[in-house]
Amino acid sequence: MDDRLNDDLARNRFLAINAVRIAGTVMVVIGLLVVGGAIPEPVWAGYVMIAVGFADLLVVPQILAKKWRSPRE
Repeated sequence: MDDRLNDDLARNRFLAINAVRIAGTVMVVIGLLVVGGAIPEPVWAGYVMIAVGFADLLVVPQILAKKWRSPRE
């Protein structure tokens, strides 16, 4: 039964990391649309969304993976 719990935990963590990546990608795209003028928002908000989106896309998954890494035996 313990293997089943470990498999579920690993699957949920994998899904969480990928959800963060997808959210970062969506945020970057929306930021680019704002900067390009397709969405009527202030340009500075678009640049902020791009920066936060790239952080979500590149940095946060690495932090989560390091935090959730299995201990070496």
